[in-house]
Order: sequence, then structure tokens, then C-alpha cells
Amino acid sequence: MKRLFDLTLALLAGLVLLLPIVVISLVVRITSPGPIFYWSDRVGKRNVLFKMPKFRTMRTGTPAVATHLLPNPSAYLTPVGSFLRKSSLDELPQLWSILKGDMSFVGPRPALFNQHDLIALRTRCSVDQLLPGLTGWAQVNGRDELPIPEKVRLDEEYLKKMSMRFDIRILCLTFKKVLMRDGVKH
Repeated sequence: MKRLFDLTLALLAGLVLLLPIVVISLVVRITSPGPIFYWSDRVGKRNVLFKMPKFRTMRTGTPAVATHLLPNPSAYLTPVGSFLRKSSLDELPQLWSILKGDMSFVGPRPALFNQHDLIALRTRCSVDQLLPGLTGWAQVNGRDELPIPEKVRLDEEYLKKMSMRFDIRILCLTFKKVLMRDGVKH
């Protein structure tokens, strides 16, 4: 049921958002040298790596680490990078990962390949058995502001409460948070 929901919603969102995706692609291409998309190595279900696309918001050559680990994250942003991140528009290409089956709309956010502490904690709590999500329970409860143990606690809570009703609640809360730009640091 969840996979059918993901496929249907991803196809509908892709159709509705096709024009904004094309416009953002052009803006990214025009405002900074390099590719339109950044393909990030992420940890998926059962800790299997997959390539997750995002609109490129950082300059080419930026180290592949979590943004908060960069000495001065703002120095690495492209001219439109900050806007794309704060509006969450950089996430739109992840519709591809949902269609492909690497991600779901709702689940724990996929860890970077080098976030060993997060991966280990999620594995210990069996959260690694879930498809990662475009959004999740941790994102609507703090997003970038949460320390890793708190993210994992919320991911584990999602695992225990997981249902279609809970997913719809999380999607509604996400929409509200994105409109308010709540919990975004960079």
C-alpha cells in the first residue's frame, strides 16, 4: 500500500512540478558552473548505498560532509543555493529516488555515507530496515537542529507507529514546516 501511495504521489507531484523543476534547472545552470544535480552517496534500506539527486546548492569541489561540519557553510553556497535550501526546492529531484524505489515520501532521512555514528545507531534500533524518506518524523520535530541521538529516537518512534495515517500527518506537518521555513539553518 505504501509503495503504491509513493508511486502515485510521485507521479502526480512530478507532473505538477515539472515546470518549476525545469526553471530551477536552468537557474542552477546559469548561476554557477558545474552540473545541475548533485548526486549524493546515501545510505538506504538495510544500509545499502544509493545515489540521491538534489539540485546543486554548493559550489563544485565542496567536501562531501554534512553541511554543519563545514568551517563556513555559507562560503560554499552557490548564488541560489541558500534560497533552494531554505525553500526545500533542492529536494525536488528526490522524486526520482521515490519512483525508482530507493526512497519513500516518509521515512528516516537518508544518512550520508560517512555519517557512521548515525548509521550505527539506526542499525542498533532496526531503523535501517526502513526505506529512507523525503521527509520524516525527525524532520517535522526539529530537522537540522536535532542532535543525532534525538534524530534516531524519533526515527525509532516512527518505526513503531508507522501507518498510512501517520505518514499523511507527517506530510501535512512537512508542508507547514516548509512554508514557514522552520528548522532550516543553511
